[in-house]
Amino acid sequence: MEVYKTDFNVDFKNDKSPLTIADQNAHDVINSGLSVAAYPVISEEGKESSFSVRKNWTRYWCVDPLDGTREFVKRNGEFTVNIALIENNSPILGVIYVPVQDIVYAASEGIFYMIEDAINKMESNNFDMKDFIIRPSAKDKVTDALKVLVSRSHLSVQTKKYLEELSHEYKDMQFLSAGSALKFGLMAEGKADLYPRFSPCMEWDTAAGHAILKSVGKNIYSYPSGEELRYNKINLVNDWFIAR
Repeated sequence: MEVYKTDFNVDFKNDKSPLTIADQNAHDVINSGLSVAAYPVISEEGKESSFSVRKNWTRYWCVDPLDGTREFVKRNGEFTVNIALIENNSPILGVIYVPVQDIVYAASEGIFYMIEDAINKMESNNFDMKDFIIRPSAKDKVTDALKVLVSRSHLSVQTKKYLEELSHEYKDMQFLSAGSALKFGLMAEGKADLYPRFSPCMEWDTAAGHAILKSVGKNIYSYPSGEELRYNKINLVNDWFIAR
């Protein structure tokens, strides 16, 4: 947030995605904090370990220190910090922090937590995670419109085509735009039902949100196979997917 409030410089990686000093600062702080847990770390801003090494990992951290750098650069507030713990190629713990809104979405052992005004609450002497458990509420799919999330900065032609086909099945559809892993938090809150993504993204973009969705009975499925997304693949790029 200190960088966010300044006239920061924007660099670009080989894939043309933006990079700021905030990405690297967050990477350094998170890596330092996670080092006490003694598990290896895969981070967007870190040096990638070869698959010959990674394939033997049973537990590791999967981190995106600043997800939604495009939104950070636009200063629209829709960027997040994503941290997940992966066990046997599946996320078992996830934390998404939304710095501008000061909201934490988290999941551990299949329980969903949401903390607003997070810094003040988490630094208080009587802080207890159990006070922030959120129970998913049942929705009446017959009367409710299908609320579909679309990416603020990555809405591909293929995604648009899928949404057009979906509109023939659901006559009442509402669209919400959001950047970064914030979309998974909104889904966990019950503010959206579906998030299709038919463009490239990386495992660290989805891992924390995946754990959070599973804690409220939702999931992320590879398209078109329908299988749950898996992690620590040879190539860390995700399949096209549908979160629902």
